[in-house]
Amino acid sequence: MKTIGLLGGMSWESTVPYYTTLNRLVAERLGGLHSAKVLLSSVDFAPLEALMRAGDWGEIGRLLAHEAIVLEEAGAGVLVLCTNTMHKVAETLEAAVRIPLLHIADVTGTAVRAAGLTRVGLLGTRFTMEEDFYAARLARLGIDVLTPPADARALVDRVIFQELCRGQLLASSRSAYTEVMQELVARGAEGIVLACTEIGLLLGDAPFPVPLFDTAVLHARAAADVALA
Repeated sequence: MKTIGLLGGMSWESTVPYYTTLNRLVAERLGGLHSAKVLLSSVDFAPLEALMRAGDWGEIGRLLAHEAIVLEEAGAGVLVLCTNTMHKVAETLEAAVRIPLLHIADVTGTAVRAAGLTRVGLLGTRFTMEEDFYAARLARLGIDVLTPPADARALVDRVIFQELCRGQLLASSRSAYTEVMQELVARGAEGIVLACTEIGLLLGDAPFPVPLFDTAVLHARAAADVALA
């Protein structure tokens, strides 16, 4: 079994389900008392969030690359960056280590295509929705991306940082997200990519007319596959 290097804490609320999902899947596949071999570097999110707002992605890349190196030197065989937004600096991390980075957008895109879909709505932080580092990765797999209008993007982003990253799961925000998703479906989205690892915590298992792709769950499953390959 390969050792999985989790680079988390962004936010820690969604890093916990990564750990839980990995261990559950390994136990299901190997049986008995088996669990995943995991190394975790959990960063302090507040300084990184301030750098995000300041647009200093170079410093973010430097800080996260350092953590990736620590995980590699500790024995990780694959790197899992437990956040969608920070994949904006994925290439910086890949350049810093010799072990592979399991890219969350590639994992998600593969799941979308496996479901037979080619057009999806994208929910995430404003960085993920408004910049092309994520959508372009999906486009390479032949997937068209729809994003909400500006006011809805602001709402989605506000809920992520002011509520979900702080463990607040409000019914009013769940309802607001559902309306945003319904608008995307009305515009032609065949599925919705939850491109922020906390969104699945808010929506839970509530039924929706089109498939929802919980990137945190998909990412953790893919990491388990790599570890057990």
